Amino acid sequence: MDRQLIIICLLTMAINLIGTLAYAARIAGVRTRRIAMSFALFNILVLVSRTSNSFLGPFLAKRIESRISGGGGDALLGDFQLVLGSASLAVLIGILLVPTGQRLFASAIGHFQEHRSTLRMVLHSASPEGLRSVRDALTPPHVSQLRQLSKPRGVGWGVLLANCLAQALITVGVLASLYAGYLNPEFRVTASQLSAVINGFATILLFALIDPQLSVMTDDVIEGRISEPLFRRTIVWISFSRLAGTLLAQAVFLPSAHLIAWIANYV
Repeated sequence: MDRQLIIICLLTMAINLIGTLAYAARIAGVRTRRIAMSFALFNILVLVSRTSNSFLGPFLAKRIESRISGGGGDALLGDFQLVLGSASLAVLIGILLVPTGQRLFASAIGHFQEHRSTLRMVLHSASPEGLRSVRDALTPPHVSQLRQLSKPRGVGWGVLLANCLAQALITVGVLASLYAGYLNPEFRVTASQLSAVINGFATILLFALIDPQLSVMTDDVIEGRISEPLFRRTIVWISFSRLAGTLLAQAVFLPSAHLIAWIANYV
């Protein structure tokens, strides 16, 4: 593995780790009863994650160009599969860090509530006191929490499957469109631009089906209609469906790339 591929994999891991830990902000909002603030943090993290995803494009495009000009294009498929594998690994790490994340977000909400400054909150997180807070918040998942997953999930399988599909499309969108450019070099630019269509459809799924469900559940927790443990289990199940989506991306990557390469001929 060369340095360029290592950078791509690390960037992919950072994006997916941030996206997974964003769910912990919702749990922190329920615990602190600062729902609006927790949603603000959640939206900031999701924005960072999805915006950072666009930075992958230039790195991957440069790698494809280098492979084409210097030979070795056959190895690109293995490179992309490795990148997808790093996404799955990051999501798994993020799931294990959800207990830690919710404590950190609860602390961040309290700090912002006191100082009312996003910049001060960010600077505080990098200070010695903030780093001590990170150390004190480190908490591995308890075995009892894993056993509770057999209890009611809080959401139906349809929501989990929709989230799995949306996450698979988001994970594979940029990668498949760029690889499609390698498969169809005559319309390489057209193929690369089709990633916006894929990611746009996935984003619609997330905001139309997944986020409303979690928002309603958040209100139900505050009003006492459902319990906090049930809400936490729901977040864990949503996180697992995200992990399943990154694994599904491995299976749909090559078919998606061929489909995009074909569509590029007729756009």
